Amino acid sequence: MRENLEFPGAYRTYGVSRKDRQPLLDFMLEALHGEGCRVLYCSSASEAPFRITFETAEGERLGIVAYAFLANTRPTKNRPADEHRFQLKYGSKDGLLHDLWQDPFGLYTTLLVGINPDLGFFIGADPVLHSPTRLFISIEFKERHVAEIFANGWHAWERERQRAPEEPVEVLVGGTQRAFLPYVRFERESRGEDQGHRQLIAERALKAKPTVHALAREFQLGESEVFDLIENALRLKVAVRGSVAEEHLYRQLSKLPGIRCARLPGDGPDLSALLNGRTVTIECKNVLRKPNREGLARLDFQRTRAAKSDPCSRYYSPLDFDVVAACLHSVTERWEFRFALSGGLDPHAKCVGKLSSNVHLDGRWSEDPMGVLRAAAERR
Repeated sequence: MRENLEFPGAYRTYGVSRKDRQPLLDFMLEALHGEGCRVLYCSSASEAPFRITFETAEGERLGIVAYAFLANTRPTKNRPADEHRFQLKYGSKDGLLHDLWQDPFGLYTTLLVGINPDLGFFIGADPVLHSPTRLFISIEFKERHVAEIFANGWHAWERERQRAPEEPVEVLVGGTQRAFLPYVRFERESRGEDQGHRQLIAERALKAKPTVHALAREFQLGESEVFDLIENALRLKVAVRGSVAEEHLYRQLSKLPGIRCARLPGDGPDLSALLNGRTVTIECKNVLRKPNREGLARLDFQRTRAAKSDPCSRYYSPLDFDVVAACLHSVTERWEFRFALSGGLDPHAKCVGKLSSNVHLDGRWSEDPMGVLRAAAERR
């Protein structure tokens, strides 16, 4: 493992077997050539991650840094017969956490991808969610997901977590070789998004690229307001959907009689509401795309990362904020919310003093923000 000092932003590289990795690199290059792209640069198959720069048929210049691994369906003892997988494997099994590089300048798009060159498809995992990661871990998916990929050319779904239900919800995407260029654009657009909107973006990925007018219509804001949000968000497009949800929540709460609403800076609660002389803090979260079997919306209620020294720091405490506002946009495509007291949510099964990450919008959640805010203020 070494640091690539010739490349701006310097990422770590790993020596790999050229013979084993060349089919993965060939898959990506063939996919790009098949869509009329002109490859400008390609790193060696003996060094990972792969770096490719190319120009599309329309003249757009793009670059990718691909953490690519072989996907297969090799039978494994005590594992389901219909299971496919790819293993994140570079170098020796050191047990350390490895960062997956992201271009600080936004010129290159990072991919975390499993490729089956024999069958002709790929599976994309969220590189932001997996960073940092331990190597020699496997990402599994089912034969039915592969069938959907070949039936439609593109598929997105939630990764099953039966063995580790408290792990973050993750949306995987997959496609045939022809879908690889749209996949690159998808990862560029969805970088850092919550998983509900990652799936929503994936389901739209092969459609025509939205214009500014369509984007403004989706957000239900004026075009100038969309640009203002993008301009003022620290992480730009990464933060747009989160900022829009907070903006709609702020507008809704500001219309309530006797409420003074304010946005809060930093990494804590998103909003505060002053009523009856008491301040209530509010955390805005986006729901996942797919409901549960009972039709209830689901919330992946945890931070993306935890401190290395404290895995429980990933989970929220009921003391972090008073009210949770769940935005239903990824399900209904409308900027509407459900509200609940943080202290009324289920405790985490293992982390004392923390809240469970598996949240269903059941009877504890209300369409009436005023009632929930009053209840929170009374607890103050």
